[in-house]
Amino acid sequence: MADSSFDIVSKVEHQEADNALQQARKEVEQRYDFKGTSASIEWSGEGILMKASSEDRVKAVLDVFQSKLVKRGISLKSLDAGDPQPSGKEYRITASLKQGIDQEHAKKIGKIIRDQAPKTVKSQIQGDELRVTSKSRDDLQATIALLKGADLDLDLQFINFR
Repeated sequence: MADSSFDIVSKVEHQEADNALQQARKEVEQRYDFKGTSASIEWSGEGILMKASSEDRVKAVLDVFQSKLVKRGISLKSLDAGDPQPSGKEYRITASLKQGIDQEHAKKIGKIIRDQAPKTVKSQIQGDELRVTSKSRDDLQATIALLKGADLDLDLQFINFR
């Protein structure tokens, strides 16, 4: 019997993130409490730039954006937002969306699988994702349940279950 496998990835669908950003931008433009604060949110290369006239207002813009991400089904673990930075007369927050699993997290996930998953389960790092294999599909499903319950600061998706 051939080995069964699945891949662990951490990806954000760019179109959904863009839709969330556009919804947040519209809300910021229309809300009364943002009038006169020069509040804005926009793409800045691969990152997201939020600006406003005060620290509280720029945090409120971030809060609006986070609520739109959640409504679109994007985990807040995928958002890496910095602290408000003064820049001239305005405050800015730069944020980025985490894509892929870095080496440090991949090793951490591999260690969890080695230590706590059933012994037939093996994992290997393949670039920015992990391939998990086993002869038993039940063991693989137990591993998925284990990783969903683990406290990792990554949004994991499990794909290509074969």
